[in-house]
Amino acid sequence: MVPRTGVTVDIRPRDLPMVLIGSAGGALALWAHAPAKVAVPVALLIVLDIRAHRWRRRT
Repeated sequence: MVPRTGVTVDIRPRDLPMVLIGSAGGALALWAHAPAKVAVPVALLIVLDIRAHRWRRRT
């Protein structure tokens, strides 16, 4: 018997005020000619709630 390990990643949108702040921040960064490679991931990190859970299950 070997325990199995795994990772679960939960991605869900945040509440409306945080979505508006993230969208506005991303739009402002793009309007100020920031590279999209930087502005879009940062805006997504603000807008989305990302949680990673490590779990171990016995077989």
